Amino acid sequence: MSNRAKVAVAGVVAAAVLWPLIGFWWALLVVIGVPVAGYLLLDPSQRRRLRRINRKEIGR
Repeated sequence: MSNRAKVAVAGVVAAAVLWPLIGFWWALLVVIGVPVAGYLLLDPSQRRRLRRINRKEIGR
């Protein structure tokens, strides 16, 4: 299983667990907000590296 697939499965599991506990909109905010916050906390050089790696994988 690829890393992207693992991340997708983890996101679905997190949403499924959070949804009944805190409601749909809060669960959606957590599932989308946490990765976005993590990306924004990266240095500009780390963001460039991450974008470069993602582009290289698209060409496979």
